Order: sequence, then structure tokens, then C-alpha cells
Amino acid sequence: QVQLVESGGGLVQAGGSLRLSCEASGRAFSSYAMGWFRQAPGKEREFVVSISGSGRATVYADSVKARFTISRDNAKNMVYLQMNSLKPEDTAVYYCAASSSTSYVSRERLSQSWYDYWGQGTQVTVSS
Repeated sequence: QVQLVESGGGLVQAGGSLRLSCEASGRAFSSYAMGWFRQAPGKEREFVVSISGSGRATVYADSVKARFTISRDNAKNMVYLQMNSLKPEDTAVYYCAASSSTSYVSRERLSQSWYDYWGQGTQVTVSS
């Protein structure tokens, strides 16, 4: 069983930055692929970025590539999402997710169905 707790959301002006954190409980954290998803009002939850168990592989949604950076610290059971050059369209609830079925990530594994543990989410609001 894994519990995930996100933090770091808030209100920021367009062009600003935020850093989200996700703390995971449980053992064998490095065996889990981790991902960030987001859900804007009235829209479905969508993939943002994922990182492999080792941290060596990442996959980004085209909409955030070159602006967002995911990282993880397996010694601390933490995953981070650095978000720069934020846009109003980045406004959403951001969710941290863990996959117990794989430690690998690829563009063929973007679906939420790969992830079986989810945090409660943290609100990110970008004002124009």
C-alpha cells in the first residue's frame, strides 16, 4: 500500500513558477514509476509527466515540455514537479500517482490505468 501526499500548489501570475512535491509512504519506492496528472474545471484528467523508478527516464506531455521538470529522490520517497513559465491554461488540480505494476515509463504508458495509487491533489491557479 502506498499513500501519496501532494503539496506546493497555490496562486501564481502568468510567467511565474511553482514547485510541487509528492511524498510517498511505503517501501520499495524506487520500484514504482511515478506520474503527475492534472484536471482542469470541466475537463478530464490528463497526463502531464512521468518518471521511471530509477529517475533516468522521463516522458512529458507536449504542452509542458521545456517548461516543467520532474525529478525524484528515492532516498526521501519524494517526487517533485518544477513548473516554470506558467500559463493560465496550466490552471488545474495536480495529482501525483504511483504505478506498482512497472518502474518503466514510455509514451505507450501515459494512460491513468497504469497508475493504481493517487494523491488527493493540489490546486494550481495561474492568473493572467
